[in-house]
Amino acid sequence: MRSTSVKERARALGFEACGIATAGPADPENRLGQWIGAGFHADMAWLARTRDLRQDVTRKLPGTRSVIVVARNYYQPNPPRPKEAHGKVARYAWGRDYHKVLKKPLRQLAAFVDGLEEGATSYACVDSGPVLERTWAERAGVGWVGKNSLILRRDLGSWFFLGVVLSTVELAHDTPGENRCGSCHACIDACPTGAIVAPGVVDARRCIAYQTIENRGDIPRVLHGPMDGWVFGCDICQEVCPWNRFATPTDEPDFAVREGVAYPVLDELCALGETAFNTRFEGTPVRRAKHAGMVRNAKIARESAGE
Repeated sequence: MRSTSVKERARALGFEACGIATAGPADPENRLGQWIGAGFHADMAWLARTRDLRQDVTRKLPGTRSVIVVARNYYQPNPPRPKEAHGKVARYAWGRDYHKVLKKPLRQLAAFVDGLEEGATSYACVDSGPVLERTWAERAGVGWVGKNSLILRRDLGSWFFLGVVLSTVELAHDTPGENRCGSCHACIDACPTGAIVAPGVVDARRCIAYQTIENRGDIPRVLHGPMDGWVFGCDICQEVCPWNRFATPTDEPDFAVREGVAYPVLDELCALGETAFNTRFEGTPVRRAKHAGMVRNAKIARESAGE
């Protein structure tokens, strides 16, 4: 069976999970449009510009019949913290940039699917492509959308990356993921800025991850204290999730913790020049925030710590 062979190939390429959904409207209720209309996307204008593409995969790849979603574990235990005042970086950014790590195996998987049918075409992407990857992950049975808006699995929790392959090959689909959050609202309660405004709905304007990575301007002063040392991203809603107690360390060496990345010393970060910044964080997701953004974040963290 072709679907089985696709999943076996995904496993051989290192992905811990693979599911398949039948292509169709990704957002028939226009939830993305409502989210954007409420201003929850902050100044991430590209989300508004690509809304139609995200809501209909056939606009990105005409003739798409199947959406294949894979998951790759990135969990690493906490490394020792420095004695000096330090900041905190989200776990996903401790190693090599996941876009670079996943690109090759994802393209190999797409090529394998193309080989199943003459004339088949595909499109592969991680989160940089105009695809609602979390919606498709749930439909493909890879997991379910948690109240913090992330995809959760019983075996991996939420510490994993998603990859998507759109294909014109028709494959047998899987059963959508069953939501297992139940009455738990630990993530909502733990968010220090109240960014999770409803189950599965995050207001980026209040989100520490958005503010420390995507925001190129000033961070609202009301958020400085709640940032609590986060200088790149935020893991609070994942750290409190009960499903993450099942997480196990990844076997991907590229996701190993790089020295000085997880808990950068604030004084060093504040004094870091642009060239030194680029050298220190070369090849990691931290470069996304840019030098000016990281120095800004470090100064806020140092100020909040009373340094």
